Amino acid sequence: MGILFAVIISITFGLAFNSVQSNTLCAAWEQAFGVDTAVLGGFITLLTLVIIFGGVQRIAKVSGTVVPMMAIAYIILVLVIMAINFREIPGVFKLIVSNAFGWGPLAGGSLGATLMQGFKRGLFSNEAGMGSAPNAAATADVSHPVKQGLIQTLAVFTDTILICSCTAFIILFSHTSWDGVTGGIQLAQQTLENEVGSFGSIFIAIAILLFAFSSLIGNYYYGEANIRFITEKKSILQIYRLMVAGMVFFGAVTSLDLVWAMADITMAFMVFFNLIAIVLLGR
Repeated sequence: MGILFAVIISITFGLAFNSVQSNTLCAAWEQAFGVDTAVLGGFITLLTLVIIFGGVQRIAKVSGTVVPMMAIAYIILVLVIMAINFREIPGVFKLIVSNAFGWGPLAGGSLGATLMQGFKRGLFSNEAGMGSAPNAAATADVSHPVKQGLIQTLAVFTDTILICSCTAFIILFSHTSWDGVTGGIQLAQQTLENEVGSFGSIFIAIAILLFAFSSLIGNYYYGEANIRFITEKKSILQIYRLMVAGMVFFGAVTSLDLVWAMADITMAFMVFFNLIAIVLLGR
């Protein structure tokens, strides 16, 4: 069962999730700077190959410093926008609750779909219940395991309740009517532009470059650790590295819906097997 889970997590993170990160990154830069997704995707793919074949530690050190700073800057930007639109905050909370649990969605038969979408995106955000976060937590050097356990629960709160809510508020404060086509990161950029001008779109593009690229490397590391658990053959690891790079480019040039569909399917397999393990370990 451990080997089966190792195979699934290697596929989910190294291949499916990395295609989502690449798609998001390229879409953000296309929106902000008009960069062709295939061109940027090719560059990101080459950079990914260079790093995973020889420099994971270096990128980890840079990410460990820069990414938290960008996250704090993002939260500050959202707090400024919330302060500007403080009169609308009660209405935004009402809109969220009514559309998630109100009679309208229930009568329209969309309540289940709304909740399912929330489950899927929340799961992608914080990985709670997937069994992936312990791969990172197990490498931590702490005086007692409970300390790392508390950090892991705090990560769930930070990812989903804090960061994702920040993005939701940006979108909901905007009075721009949705065109039914723009989605994903470009929707957040479009609405942020309405609040702070073109700077908003550029800021998100730069932040996403750091967030998504560090995630690409982190996702790959999950896969590598589990490949090494399965086999010590270096040829298998080299093939996996090439597959990871291939999915980074594939994600850059394919549709948003397709990459999310792949991520949702592979996530579901991870959760299924991890929940079985949790039940068996429950005693």
